[in-house]
Amino acid sequence: MAAIERNATTAVPLSKLDLMRLGVYGGTFDPVHVAHVVVAADVRHALALDEVVLVPAGDPWQKAGRVVASKELRAQMCELAVGGVEGVGVSRVEVDRIGPSVTADTLDALGGPGIELFLILGTDAAANLPTWRRLDETRHLATVVVVEREGEHVEPPSPEWEFVRVPVPRLDISSSDLRERLSTGAPVDGLVPPAVVQFIGQHGLYTPRP
Repeated sequence: MAAIERNATTAVPLSKLDLMRLGVYGGTFDPVHVAHVVVAADVRHALALDEVVLVPAGDPWQKAGRVVASKELRAQMCELAVGGVEGVGVSRVEVDRIGPSVTADTLDALGGPGIELFLILGTDAAANLPTWRRLDETRHLATVVVVEREGEHVEPPSPEWEFVRVPVPRLDISSSDLRERLSTGAPVDGLVPPAVVQFIGQHGLYTPRP
């Protein structure tokens, strides 16, 4: 049996059950950049979500030893990045949690009666799904939304999974590249929201190597 797939290219009606439609967009955001904000805004529009929240990972166990900024500073950068963006916010659910960041735990915490969850993933994260903890539970807790830039495509991990695919602009920006630029003293203006650029400077994050 082929995996079930749907595409979302235009806004869809709100649920007739009047559920709150909440997008959950997790990541390390080390640092957050404009492509993250574009994804959140585009998915909210395409799927007619009430809100999309960025969820900075508190303890990203799959990136142990590779995260530079503290979870608190990453959460603050996310707040600055989405300030003034309609329908996009930040959840501290993983920042305030003790222990590894597990997506199923986050969805459990954010869900509840009257809330319909949409888990927003890039193609890299979607391809990495088989390595996730509590993977089978994750599938039942939220609709999985995969954002695909031109030339990107990833298949579901098994026929039981359903992906809703949302095309987004191809902005070739990555947090690792931004950290490298900052470490050499290169500017990141235009790639990172201005308030976040200022915050990075004020806190001496990703500073040039001696």
